[in-house]
Amino acid sequence: MTSRDTERPLGAEVVYERPRALADVVTHYCPGCTHGIAHRLVAEVLDELDVAGRAIGVASVGCSVLAYKYFNVDMQQAAHGRAPAVATGIKRVHPEAVVFTYQGDGDLAAIGTAEIIHAAMRGENLTVIFINNAIFGMTGGQMAPTTLVAQKTTTTPRGRDPARAGYPIRVCEMVSVLDGAGYVARAALSSPSNIARAKKAVRKAFESQLGGYGLGLVELLSSCNVNWGMSPGDALRWIETDMIPVYPLGVFKDRSEAGAEAARMEVAG
Repeated sequence: MTSRDTERPLGAEVVYERPRALADVVTHYCPGCTHGIAHRLVAEVLDELDVAGRAIGVASVGCSVLAYKYFNVDMQQAAHGRAPAVATGIKRVHPEAVVFTYQGDGDLAAIGTAEIIHAAMRGENLTVIFINNAIFGMTGGQMAPTTLVAQKTTTTPRGRDPARAGYPIRVCEMVSVLDGAGYVARAALSSPSNIARAKKAVRKAFESQLGGYGLGLVELLSSCNVNWGMSPGDALRWIETDMIPVYPLGVFKDRSEAGAEAARMEVAG
């Protein structure tokens, strides 16, 4: 929403402007997919921080593989799971650049687990946008490391059985304990209020990079209504009723001065 909309007369038309960092192209994502919302949030933050001109995005493999179509910034394609490694090389060669990765859960939390963990361990000054829809979306809806217990997928038609397939990986909880992580948060793209909170988290992750606090990661709980076999509305409700209890929302780590002060006040209070 533009600034002129905040005090508009009752009944006046609402005008939404496309962020400059967001490309004016037709989406290829399935109807109801929330990747487009995530793209817009990232683009809005890049514009608001005035860093789009020196931003470099790294897209990995999955539904996010064509993310470079949607951002008016320099983009680099990485092999499956290797976006943090590629981003590390870019950031070290171009330390003045604002480098971010855009990855799904089948990418970051499966084949790319080592890359994200070691990038956080080293304190690489990057921003990671992590889309968690609890499934492998692009390849047909197979079980991912983030798939919920009892959730049905094409490879778990009777539901995920922890005795056979283990339990869901909670990436934020895992990354936040590493000393090199600067900002770690989980948000959801399931409602207007949650989307507003998600944007704040995305902004904080980029600000963490600008402040030199280490790796910033924002996990966004997202829908995949086609592979979930749901309507778009039911998929958003499923995020609220089923995903959030397993993946609680909130800030897990914030090394910035403001974040540290808030943590001190919470302890003191």
